Amino acid sequence: MAQQSLALDLEDLRETIANILDIDTAEVTDDADFVEDLDMDSLLALEILVSLERRYQVKIGEEHMKEVRSLRSTHSLLANKLESA
Repeated sequence: MAQQSLALDLEDLRETIANILDIDTAEVTDDADFVEDLDMDSLLALEILVSLERRYQVKIGEEHMKEVRSLRSTHSLLANKLESA
């Protein structure tokens, strides 16, 4: 089993997404919709995907972009990717 180089921390993930979206960390609630509530567009979604791939050393295909809609769904997606890595 591959050693995880970086544990998946919800608060760290919240901070990463807030930085990319250039908003306050408090706005990234567990269930805030990135598109509806936080004005994420497709370019920012791609930037989040690339950033998460680099940070957590996982491959997230563009087909998973629709799952990057809230902190909770993004965390779940990453947890599954890290488990199967």
